[in-house]
Amino acid sequence: MGLLEIGGLLLFIMLLMLGGGVWIAMTLAIVGWVGQAYFTNTQPGLNLFSSFWETASSWELAALPLFIWMGEILYRTKLSEQMFDGLSPWLSKVPGRLMHTTILGCGIFGSVSGSSAATCATIAKVALPELDRRGYDKSLALGSLSAAGGLGILIPPSITMVVYAVAADTSVIRLFLAGFLPGFLLMGLFSGYIIWWSLRHPDKVPPAELPTTFWQKIHRSGSLIPCGLLIVFIVWVLVAGIATATECAAWGVVGSLAIAAAGRSLTWQNFWQGLVGATRVSCMIMFILAGAAFLTKTMAFTGIPRELAEYVQSLNLSPYGLIAVLVVVYLILGTALDGISMIMLTSAVILPLIEKAGFDLVWFGIFIIMLIEIAEITPPVGFNLFVLQNMTGIDSNRIARMTLPFFGCMVLAIVLITVFPDIVTSLPNWFMGVER
Repeated sequence: MGLLEIGGLLLFIMLLMLGGGVWIAMTLAIVGWVGQAYFTNTQPGLNLFSSFWETASSWELAALPLFIWMGEILYRTKLSEQMFDGLSPWLSKVPGRLMHTTILGCGIFGSVSGSSAATCATIAKVALPELDRRGYDKSLALGSLSAAGGLGILIPPSITMVVYAVAADTSVIRLFLAGFLPGFLLMGLFSGYIIWWSLRHPDKVPPAELPTTFWQKIHRSGSLIPCGLLIVFIVWVLVAGIATATECAAWGVVGSLAIAAAGRSLTWQNFWQGLVGATRVSCMIMFILAGAAFLTKTMAFTGIPRELAEYVQSLNLSPYGLIAVLVVVYLILGTALDGISMIMLTSAVILPLIEKAGFDLVWFGIFIIMLIEIAEITPPVGFNLFVLQNMTGIDSNRIARMTLPFFGCMVLAIVLITVFPDIVTSLPNWFMGVER
């Protein structure tokens, strides 16, 4: 049996188990076990243990539960309600109104967390209850959250960008700078769809609040100042190199607790509930990550990603033909691998092809990261879908259908940066003083 046939068989087993209601993490681990036990000469038991240990002991992932706890604090105190009260008068005349807070929140928090899972989970904790309470369409809210959560790895800083920069031997700073404009582009496309949807379905959007004067808006926005200062502080210490992402997450928790305590909305009860909730969500995410890490090892041992990359090389395509095929290849890989694994397992073969075709490696890094964003909302292993499924109880395939319009926005963004590569390269070229 060829490697691609083995990959198809493993994908079929995964779909069968997910359709049968098996836990996501267990499905990933079982498929990984089958792949190693029957199609490699390695020891699946030893690799299973090492995968779970490496995931649980990862220093980079220490930021994940802290950022989730920060979201729990915002959710269980009055801070989230104050944030929405502060934003609502400014968005009252924009079609979609507070629905845009999911996009803005993911964009802002994504610049702090660097993780799509943390961004999706944190903003969902804050936004979903408020939007539901105010009568906004839940399908649109879940779809926008699932897609916008991917901004966590596109808007710098991003662990995925660092991994790609090392693999491609390119500048991390240039890659970070290159992520801003595509990130804003995606936010604009997402908000544009929400505006279009709201104009088509005015009956599903809650009525606008009573008109307010400019000074009334300023007064109501005063509730945004504490959380705004906290976000600015976290971004500043991170960009200035004073603290790592994990340390920033810890500062975020401390700052959230301090703001909640100062506003007299922090009690022992909601403190404990927030801690338990963050523990539950973090364990769920870590368990899924461990299963995905084990499946990734299976992919590496079988050599399926490398086989796929070498097949692309053998096609001798034109530059844009190569890009079109790579879109399909990475979307297929995204159904079974996490983003970092996709980069590490294919870079040795793909990057020389990209250089030979005349593409900028910084541009290609953003291209891959945007494809990884799409993989985050693509079944069967769409990680943002799993996060929202476990937080809401709604089936991941149903959430995936809600995300389809935003999927289209992401595909459009990839087309735009391919046709107009300056969207990616202009900012790093200008900032770093590179002549065009």
